[in-house]
Amino acid sequence: MSPASKSGVTGPVSSAYDDLVGRGAVSDDPLQRDALRVLDRIASGLGAVGGQRKGLVALFARRETIKGAYLVGDVGRGKTMLMDLFFGAVPIAEKRRVHFHEFMSEVHEGIIAFRAKAKGKSESADPIAAVTKPLVKSLRLLCLDEFHVHDITNAMLLQRLFEKLFEGGVTLVATSNVVPDRLYENGLNRQLFLPFITLLKANTELVELDGPTDYRRLKFEGQEVYFFGPEADAGMDRLWERVTGGQGGTPAEVRLGTRRLKVPRAAMGAARFDFADLCEKPLGAFDYLKLAHAFDTLFIDHVPQLDRTRSDASKRLILLIDTLYDRGVKLAASFAAPLEDLGQDDKTRFEFARTVSRLIEMQSTDYLNAPRKPEE
Repeated sequence: MSPASKSGVTGPVSSAYDDLVGRGAVSDDPLQRDALRVLDRIASGLGAVGGQRKGLVALFARRETIKGAYLVGDVGRGKTMLMDLFFGAVPIAEKRRVHFHEFMSEVHEGIIAFRAKAKGKSESADPIAAVTKPLVKSLRLLCLDEFHVHDITNAMLLQRLFEKLFEGGVTLVATSNVVPDRLYENGLNRQLFLPFITLLKANTELVELDGPTDYRRLKFEGQEVYFFGPEADAGMDRLWERVTGGQGGTPAEVRLGTRRLKVPRAAMGAARFDFADLCEKPLGAFDYLKLAHAFDTLFIDHVPQLDRTRSDASKRLILLIDTLYDRGVKLAASFAAPLEDLGQDDKTRFEFARTVSRLIEMQSTDYLNAPRKPEE
């Protein structure tokens, strides 16, 4: 009998967790079990509301707010894994998962677009209401990864934004490294931000994952992250299985302004691409930064030797590695040549020397053990 069965927890999220534990993909953790009870409650509640018949019953049920959750803990305590399991287990279509930074960028873009319209220039215009109206209409569940507040623009916006969302029946589930009471700590005019903290605490259940084990570090402990030669694909597959807890991964997308970057495989905060997907397409610094926001680990298959016929691809790889390095994103990759022989293009030789130096550092124990850096 599984630990969940012994404790009476049989909800959809805990069942998915039991499967991972049973396959040896993750270690059973008591604090994660506590979080599962909260996530099962939310998933079951949303499923019950979503399953009601259409018509007036569904109309009024939509206004029923299911209290959400705020998962907080240090890096590597399983927040991303639990969010993965939860989001997959919630049996409704009206759900969205997005990085907090990206979500707030979308909100600001929506406000700017509204104010550019004739109706947005009126003194009585309410840009927050205009931005939240389509969200409330299309969402029952909003999952935000890496919730944090560090600038006054977002701090002053969040109170009214989430008032509208919660009033519209949107359930929030968020992950963060910071407890609500420490959000925007020491920020300018923080007293104006405090009502949002009260609102957030009233609409989410605090779930603390403050155990001593850094599971993310353990995934990389003693592991090679770069692969060369004929066994490279097999090595990448083994590491992917370890990092994702045995999950194959599913296709995903990263929003790049008005565009979308297709992610061939994503699971447990990791994404896997072929080199051509990232460096032989017209991507730039903004795109790579968005990718670094969305994932804490990146797998890149089949990095070729980069000669003068691949100058553009070489420049993109340099930019990509710089972005991942600056953000502290973990990298696994397979290469067609040793690192010191990788860059053979005279146009990028100097810049590529720095890239090789960073690649060497990015496979070090210190780099792999360090947490991902917050956005500036």
